[in-house]
Amino acid sequence: MHDKHNNIILVGPMGSGKTTVGRRLAESLNIDFFDTDHEIIENTGVSIDHIFDLEGEEGFRKRESKILKELCSKSNIVLATGGGAVILEENRSTIKEAGSVIYLSSSVDQILRRTAKSKTRPLLENSTDRRKTISNIVSSRDPLYREIATIIINSNGKKLNAVINEILTLLP
Repeated sequence: MHDKHNNIILVGPMGSGKTTVGRRLAESLNIDFFDTDHEIIENTGVSIDHIFDLEGEEGFRKRESKILKELCSKSNIVLATGGGAVILEENRSTIKEAGSVIYLSSSVDQILRRTAKSKTRPLLENSTDRRKTISNIVSSRDPLYREIATIIINSNGKKLNAVINEILTLLP
């Protein structure tokens, strides 16, 4: 049985606000913030898109798992994970064991709006129907997010401060 690392890990689909919320949450708790995607970029020196192009989704997921393990072994941090980090079972247990897991749930509409101008979402890049793609991603991953969540926050139409306050209120 692992010792709880006392971390706060944010999970949820792309565009649900994990990075923004995570950064602000870490500031208000005065602890360090990490973002798995950002760490992968730092470590490889190339963009996520580039990794997807070269190594495919599978190659990217391998790197993601490795980074996730490293970051989850830290203590007292806030961690924003990539939307697909929950796909692999080993990642789900890594995340679950590392602390409180907050699932930022978002509607397909909100995600569509938030990712509309984004050029850095490999899973949306070649999609002819973004709504359908997002909708499929959300419905296939939702049960996985729920499976490991300590707290579920519906972030639809909520201002950042409202989301932060809700999390601070609900944290164990």
